[in-house]
Amino acid sequence: MPDTEILVEGVAFPECPRWHEGVLWWSDHALGRVYRLNGDPQIVLEIAEQPSGLGWRPDGTLLVVSMLDRRLLAWDGQKLSQVADLTGVFPWHANDMVVDAAGRAYVGNFGFDLGGGEVTSTVLACVDPDGTIAVAAEDLLFPNGAVITPDGKTLIVAETYGARLTAFDIGAGGEVANRREWSPTPGVFPDGICLDAEGCVWVASVTTGEAIRYREGGEIAGRIKSSRDNAFACMLGGEDGRTLFVCTASGSSYEESRELLGGRIETARVEAPHAGLP
Repeated sequence: MPDTEILVEGVAFPECPRWHEGVLWWSDHALGRVYRLNGDPQIVLEIAEQPSGLGWRPDGTLLVVSMLDRRLLAWDGQKLSQVADLTGVFPWHANDMVVDAAGRAYVGNFGFDLGGGEVTSTVLACVDPDGTIAVAAEDLLFPNGAVITPDGKTLIVAETYGARLTAFDIGAGGEVANRREWSPTPGVFPDGICLDAEGCVWVASVTTGEAIRYREGGEIAGRIKSSRDNAFACMLGGEDGRTLFVCTASGSSYEESRELLGGRIETARVEAPHAGLP
């Protein structure tokens, strides 16, 4: 039996959940939509090239990763515009991201063709609010979900094909340094992640259908089983920050997910509340 309850169903491939100003937001890769939950799911944006990571600048502007054309977009509530074209630094699809308190976006990418290409390392990009692009880090194996600690000084990135969480120190100008393994995740492909107030990271486990709570160093401090054999992303939120939202899907491809509409957002209650970003 799952440890979760179903909050939303009838979507396709929900990903990148965010809790923002009392509302749950998420991207649906397969339907090309950004949603928010305000009673019923509401479509906020249609992104033809598949939306992924979400985040907000200090002024409230929503940033959205457009996966297939490798762009970072901004939505001010009325108009959608391009912030940065990442095709010059990303060899394959753009992916998840985290936006810091200054509005900088740390954006990951696949690095290779997930449909059958050779696994190769890739870069993490940092996009300044003015659209300037810098390579923040290299030699990452599928940089995916990411979090920033409450003091703004540490970035933790899930390396899906590296089976690890990797940490960096964040400098005053957004540069990262002092790369280190924050936690190994043996046997787990970490996808979306979130941080709690005890300094633990919840990891969505793609192949085991769980959200797994890791302490720095690798100790597992908790597990929550979803209703599916997969879990692609997780986020802490709710009024007290103690609701864990877990994204699952059905189907072996985006096309099949669109046909089945078996995607779900599931919830579980946890003890330690949300912390940091996103």
